[in-house]
Amino acid sequence: MTDEIPYVSRLFVHPIKSLDRVDRETVTVLKSGALYRDREFAIFDGSDRFVNGKRNDRVHALRSQFDLETNIISLRVQGTDIVNKFHMVKERKTLEYWLSEYFGFPVTVKQNIDTGFPDDTASPGPTIISTATLETIASWYPGLDVEEIRLRFRSNIEISGVPAFWEDKLFAASEEMVDFQIGNVQFMGINPCQRCVVITRDSQTGKADTNFQKIFVTQRQTTLPEWADRTRFNHFYRLAINTRLPLTEAGKTICIGDKLKIHALTNK
Repeated sequence: MTDEIPYVSRLFVHPIKSLDRVDRETVTVLKSGALYRDREFAIFDGSDRFVNGKRNDRVHALRSQFDLETNIISLRVQGTDIVNKFHMVKERKTLEYWLSEYFGFPVTVKQNIDTGFPDDTASPGPTIISTATLETIASWYPGLDVEEIRLRFRSNIEISGVPAFWEDKLFAASEEMVDFQIGNVQFMGINPCQRCVVITRDSQTGKADTNFQKIFVTQRQTTLPEWADRTRFNHFYRLAINTRLPLTEAGKTICIGDKLKIHALTNK
């Protein structure tokens, strides 16, 4: 397409890792390259492992609303009306007790204001996907809509103004990075994100769709665009782009409406 104008149409942070998102108009970049308040908190079990959707499907049935101004988290269990509110700092122990009762084993909640708790510690920048990609994937599953697909893949930055899988232009061969910018923020595109079991489950209940992965892999391979570097697909269970940001970008902001411009390839 000659009239592509990629721009940011949605921004999301997930203040508590694995729980519900918060929609944002602007986000600030941390020194690590992660987004401010994204995965700032995480739930851990007694062995200091994440309590997340990958390890515990009960995570999916927790509905959360996080007030970024007051640091108050509102929690309820899917299908119930009882809302429990906790201050993330002042009432941390009470929150941990409530979560421990819900999961059935002791948990702690930790905070990292410098880097958060990213899935990919080597590339902790925001994940990027296009709206058209989400729409196309939704079309593969008659019972699912675009919002459900969006909730399953949990990307930070959504790009509009481009065709499906356009974001596959933002990575290259394994020894290279794609330099691009969003607004005035410089990015390095690293690789297509490897997915886990989470995307095969209903985002609200955790109920598994046993055919989801098979359909996804088949369709992803079939629809892989010509601009995608096929050498980065040792399997086709990959979607969205992992990124890194230079230290120089700390403190800059990304906003809805910011344009995305690709610059060049560089060596890692």
